[in-house]
Amino acid sequence: MKVVFMGTPDFSVPTLQALVDAGYEVAGVFTQPDRPKGRGGKVQMSPVKELALRLGIPVFQPLKIRADGLEPLRALAPDVCVTAAFGQILSQEVLDVPRLGTVNVHASLLPRHRGAAPVQWALLSGDAVTGVTTMFTDRGIDTGDMLLRAETPILPDDTAGTLTDRLAKMGAELLIETLRRLEAGDCPREKQDEALATYDPKVDKEIGRLDFTQTTRECVNRVRAMSPWPCAFVPLAEGALKVWNAAAFEGASGVPGTVLRANKRDGLVVATGDGALSLLEVQAPNARRMDAKAFLLGHPIPEGTMLDEVRL
Repeated sequence: MKVVFMGTPDFSVPTLQALVDAGYEVAGVFTQPDRPKGRGGKVQMSPVKELALRLGIPVFQPLKIRADGLEPLRALAPDVCVTAAFGQILSQEVLDVPRLGTVNVHASLLPRHRGAAPVQWALLSGDAVTGVTTMFTDRGIDTGDMLLRAETPILPDDTAGTLTDRLAKMGAELLIETLRRLEAGDCPREKQDEALATYDPKVDKEIGRLDFTQTTRECVNRVRAMSPWPCAFVPLAEGALKVWNAAAFEGASGVPGTVLRANKRDGLVVATGDGALSLLEVQAPNARRMDAKAFLLGHPIPEGTMLDEVRL
């Protein structure tokens, strides 16, 4: 079976590696164009491109696959296309190219959490369980028929980073099982129940803003969901205070957003809508991330003040 793979970020890498390890002929890899990243704006290759080059697989980087990528894809004549967080919507012309269709690896238990950020939204929603789904891609956004699913509990200390890593490995294994069952002719196929479907928007920096009128659990979930990117934050009078780790603090309450504790014993504690949140690891503007107790040694904060009014 000749496969063309389409993917871009770290999540996609295990799936591409699994295809090669399983002996499939990967005729080509499509990934997003190289783009500037970081403070220095240095142009970088996607993780998928880096792996494909190491494996000696031809790489294609169309700005829009439905336009400048269509003919290269047709020339490869794949039996099946496999996508995993590619980052582009496939037109019907693209979907018509592979003989057996296009199989997508999606990091949620569809039809819940359709969209580009299923891991983050599973955490933001407070889900207890998530997983991966393989599906046939159609012209909708994650609306195609489901093939196989695999579940995993969301652990109390999971972040978007740790959960993405786990789902990436699960997705790679599930994809190989899916292809083998498709070849054997015994792979189940199920339409999605639209009544159960949810669609979530992309994650941007503003979604990381902590709203202390929410419950403590919701605030903790936002911190977890925004790690490692874009990171939860509290807007300050000067810049923003990033919050890398947080937990519930028992036995305290107040007006949401009020600094309840700011000392070397309790650390930095802020009132929420139903209790209090301990900011365990923070990062001031133009500074490194650090334990909140160490942060307070150099940045004393008066108790009783509103955190978003603090000047560091």
